[in-house]
Amino acid sequence: MGGSVAPEPLRRCFVLHRRDYGNTSLLLDLFCAETGRLPVLAKGAKRGRAPAAAILQPFRPLWANWTGRGEVRTLTSAEPAGRALELGGQAIFCGFYLNELLTRLLGRGIPHPALFAFYHAALAGLAAGEPLETRLRQFELRLLGEIGYGPQLDQDERGPVVPEARYRCAAGQPPRRVLAGEGGAQSISGATLLALAAGEPLDDDQQTREARHLLRSLLAPHLGPKPLKSRELFRQAKGNLGKMPN
Repeated sequence: MGGSVAPEPLRRCFVLHRRDYGNTSLLLDLFCAETGRLPVLAKGAKRGRAPAAAILQPFRPLWANWTGRGEVRTLTSAEPAGRALELGGQAIFCGFYLNELLTRLLGRGIPHPALFAFYHAALAGLAAGEPLETRLRQFELRLLGEIGYGPQLDQDERGPVVPEARYRCAAGQPPRRVLAGEGGAQSISGATLLALAAGEPLDDDQQTREARHLLRSLLAPHLGPKPLKSRELFRQAKGNLGKMPN
């Protein structure tokens, strides 16, 4: 017996990205615990004073559902699931960076319940003014783990990482201990590796620099040569906001 497809149950989600679709609609990239990243068309969301356009924004938790079986689903309803997380200054660029990482690295329709919870917590931490560098590095590591490329940072080729030693790291390989003066600017301290592995705050500027460089090198093979738009947006505004922490 034929008929229309029943809508999905209401699911908690976030808008990762939105763009205009025609004169009255929006094409959304949603992130949901049960369905992962999902493209959804919000028909008529821009028509007149449609309330959907105001709530279909990044960093606002939503309850939403949709219909359809194709690659792009059709939004049926959306309503706030709480107050929008207010990100200002550098934090908003960090939020856009997290969204872009999810958009670029997650496959469509693959559930990621643990990552969804971690993403929500990361946004809440950014909104609360927690240290940006630590939040970003923790999220990058969690995301790499979710897509099957999480590095083991607390064990080198021979055993536990030593805080006082220095290491070289490469994607897909354990840290390799180097002699004093051998690693140069590309080496990273054992203390930084252990802090990252334990999810602990980065203690100082050196750990911050080392961790940023390491995660960029680990993400690069998966992001490819296409520049991140969130970094470009920040460069355009950096005269007022300072240095981007990613």
